[in-house]
Amino acid sequence: MPEDRLKKDLDNLVRRLRNNGYIKTDEMERAIRTVPREEFVNPNSREHAYRDSPLPIGLGQTISAPHMCAIMCESLALKPGLNMLEIGAGSGYHAALCAELVAPPGNSNPGHVYTIEIVEGLIKFARENLERTGYNDRVTLINADGGIGLPGKAPFDRILVAAAAPSVPQPLIDQLAFGGIMLIPVGSKGFFQELMMVEKDATGKVTQRRWGGVAFVPLTGEYGH
Repeated sequence: MPEDRLKKDLDNLVRRLRNNGYIKTDEMERAIRTVPREEFVNPNSREHAYRDSPLPIGLGQTISAPHMCAIMCESLALKPGLNMLEIGAGSGYHAALCAELVAPPGNSNPGHVYTIEIVEGLIKFARENLERTGYNDRVTLINADGGIGLPGKAPFDRILVAAAAPSVPQPLIDQLAFGGIMLIPVGSKGFFQELMMVEKDATGKVTQRRWGGVAFVPLTGEYGH
């Protein structure tokens, strides 16, 4: 597909996301413009890379719609220096977006994104995508059960879960830093769940509140469906 067509599609997408209030900050716009989504989708979906919808990436998994990526990144208030955990790497796209926000190039205090993927068949795809686009120094990809988290790298300032769990896994709450925020879809295996924001204050008190209806693939593993 011609690069000028992709650029036009990206411009149109950004304009719509801005107009609809999904992109709220210049940092988020820069991240969406910088990360080449066409490099994180299957080759036969490349022409649809900047369509605002989920796209299949194989093995029953999808890459989230751009507006949902923006909602989650903006809601997590990502900023440079944060230690971040993502559950559900998929193709690596959302982790790359997060890396642009927590570890932007040239920042003197960069953060890091750890992303876990349980579907072994997606690991090679995600790793190649992250390496090809230059994010493998800011994103660490791990093949593991995301519901268990990554205790060796905790606590995490932010946790983003990109798969729907029956309830919020206790290990992820335990690994959330004081002052930290987690976003996680909670609900059934069907394609409708509630996005939950979990916050832990400076004293360790945890609160949960509903953030709206969403549709995600189910979380699998010990704390999944």
